[in-house]
Amino acid sequence: MKHSFPIAVLIVAAAAALGRAEDAGTAVGDPVPAASPAPSPAPSPSPTPQAPPPTATGPRGPADPQGLAPLNLFGDSGQVTSGSAFNPSISVIPDGVYYNDNRDGGVGELMEEADGFGAGHSHGEEGGHAHGGVPDRGFSLREAEIAFSGAVDPYFDVWAIFAVGDGEIEVEEGYFQTRKFLPGLQLRAGKFYSGFGYINKQHPHMWDFVDQNLAYDMVLGGSINEAGVQLTWLPKLPFYTQFGVEALQGTNERFSAQLGAEESPFFDEKAGPRLFTGWLKVSPNLGYSNALQIGASYAFSTRHQELVGHEHHHEGEEHEGEEHEGEEHEEEGHVDEAFQGDGQVLGLDFVWRYDSPRQFGQGDFTLQAEYLRRVKDLSLVGAGEEAAGGEARKATQDGFYAQAVYGFAPRFTLGLRYDTAGLTNRIEGGEETESFDASRRFSANLTFNPTEFSRFRVQYTRGDLSVGGARQTYDQVYVQFQMSLGAHGAHRF
Repeated sequence: MKHSFPIAVLIVAAAAALGRAEDAGTAVGDPVPAASPAPSPAPSPSPTPQAPPPTATGPRGPADPQGLAPLNLFGDSGQVTSGSAFNPSISVIPDGVYYNDNRDGGVGELMEEADGFGAGHSHGEEGGHAHGGVPDRGFSLREAEIAFSGAVDPYFDVWAIFAVGDGEIEVEEGYFQTRKFLPGLQLRAGKFYSGFGYINKQHPHMWDFVDQNLAYDMVLGGSINEAGVQLTWLPKLPFYTQFGVEALQGTNERFSAQLGAEESPFFDEKAGPRLFTGWLKVSPNLGYSNALQIGASYAFSTRHQELVGHEHHHEGEEHEGEEHEGEEHEEEGHVDEAFQGDGQVLGLDFVWRYDSPRQFGQGDFTLQAEYLRRVKDLSLVGAGEEAAGGEARKATQDGFYAQAVYGFAPRFTLGLRYDTAGLTNRIEGGEETESFDASRRFSANLTFNPTEFSRFRVQYTRGDLSVGGARQTYDQVYVQFQMSLGAHGAHRF
């Protein structure tokens, strides 16, 4: 027992030294000082007990079990190195086409004059690059897509995508998107393709066919590509479910165009946002080889303006003379009627994919379909130089497409598509209702993908349009090539 006291003193002194060393520890993220000889602590006969260090918390702990981790403004939330902050991913995708038809290049004009859809065509600015237009006959570079993307910091990613074609450069998309937000929520702001429908958000190089389908081309004018904000939510459910809402400026010429006083003195102006969209997408779990997504979308425009031309007959005065005595002459003139109101579109989409275990896409199969229905409720506000009111104009039109793509051999696919616009195609004005026939097409293509970075495609299309109450048929042939140079992110489902 005579040695118990010195041993106790040594134990207490060691504990005191350890406590002072922990108090002087380096915080996370601070620079580590250079090593230097530490002075030996003096023994204390009665050291003060040290409190245990606090439990480590913060972003280095386990991930948020709800999904996305919340913002941590004062801690280390993961560094973004110069490799991603100052060197964004860059890709260039040229899209070249050879095209010919049996209408001397006039198929595009026929489509613009399709019954029901050509009537009331607004003269305003299109809401984005439609990409679905008919190219000139012969060889052309339809567009070259140049994309920049990267992480700005731990909280935001940015995309800037430019379409270069016909000597013009267009900002196809330019937006930021949150990386860390409230659990399950993601915010996007800028100019982007709307999440409405399924094919709307796809760039042309993602299409399974050279051109856009008739339903999108005639009902939406190609696509909804607007400036605004988007909020999506992925709730914690046993299967994939996404809710999305958007507030957009409202420049889509087919159902959300604001022409303003430059087109007619009877048009007023309304500040944006004027176009609001929402959707629900559900994807049940079907196992490893099958994927299914079903969606419903809705778009509502609080302001749509359009000019509708008609022939005006004016009874003139009586003219006297040998040959014209007592005759009454009618003077014909073109008068633009100004209509203003709102527009809305309902969309339903369906996509099923089978991923074959064989290599290079052999045996893969995709079945895809969408239905769009558009309603415009307008009122007459002016005709020619005179104000008007009271007369209503309601246009109800729809469109549908269904397509299938099958990988019949390694790197080769066969695609078939049927698309139509105007299954419902009527315009009600006052007590009169005018109905029109539908326009439709059938397309088939053969695609060869040497690798995931290159593509060659041959496509044939047979069209049957309703123009002026008569059927107009045409044939089209496309030969397309696409190349992908640089880093390009994987495409979503």
